[in-house]
Amino acid sequence: MGHQHHNGHDHGHQHHHDNTREGNKKGLTIALIITAGIMLLEFFGGLITNSLALLSDSGHMLSDTSSLALSLTAMWFATRPASPNKTYGFYRFEILAALFNGVTLFVIAAFIINEAYERFYNPPTVASGSMMVIATIGLLANLVSAWALIKKGDVNENVNLRSAYLHVLGDALGSVGAILAGIIMYFFDWYVADPIISVVVALLILKGAWGIIKHTIHILMEGTPATVDLQKVKETLEDIEGVKNVHDLHIWTITSGLDSFSCHLLISDESNEQEILQKAIRNLEENFKIKHCTIQIEKKQLQHAKIEV
Repeated sequence: MGHQHHNGHDHGHQHHHDNTREGNKKGLTIALIITAGIMLLEFFGGLITNSLALLSDSGHMLSDTSSLALSLTAMWFATRPASPNKTYGFYRFEILAALFNGVTLFVIAAFIINEAYERFYNPPTVASGSMMVIATIGLLANLVSAWALIKKGDVNENVNLRSAYLHVLGDALGSVGAILAGIIMYFFDWYVADPIISVVVALLILKGAWGIIKHTIHILMEGTPATVDLQKVKETLEDIEGVKNVHDLHIWTITSGLDSFSCHLLISDESNEQEILQKAIRNLEENFKIKHCTIQIEKKQLQHAKIEV
């Protein structure tokens, strides 16, 4: 007996999901406009002042501008309805966008480290005063972008938004690095500070990128959500009176904030299937916040082929 769970909570849940999505879109749009503007300022500022710290930060911001645009596109795709050949709709596009963003951060960091390596041996003169002014404007703008994403969107639960948020934080770090390098060069004429601080920023970018890549690959590999303990789910279902065992249990993530669940419950022959099913549904929702579940109820005479996974 297969069962797809839809109850009165679904409408409210969908409404909450839509509200969160709208907030995420607004936050991303604000961050995209600000980031694109600062990227241009830092790029031309880097050329004028001859600062690698500024140029590398503008390169990082180019990646951010495209990643924010990609995140927005992914959100638009995710709202498209499911179709006969895409039964889960386009929700996974957000996860693919987050993975792409993580990979681009790696590329940008590698570019910065390579450029810095060449400057270590022959550090050029940098117009540090102008560089500090531009970097300060960049930092303030990045903080406004980060604030917009936190205030309007859900950076904790949505991996796509989180990847965009990490891009913006990486930009803020780049600006802080450029300001520090500017101060050192302005007062001590120590121009090697520019490539050194660029490398530090690149390494911080790599750390955030690796976290995003790991998370998105886990989702694409149908891994159990980090917030759910599979063993506890199994024990909770087996505690229901009449349930003899739980097998073929799978929990996976469709997209951030939307987990899916399926299992087979073997019950005693005298038990009431509908009562057990109702208890199982309620337990999953109340204890693990899983609303999208498919449960197959079985009695001992039922025979089916062994499932490979």
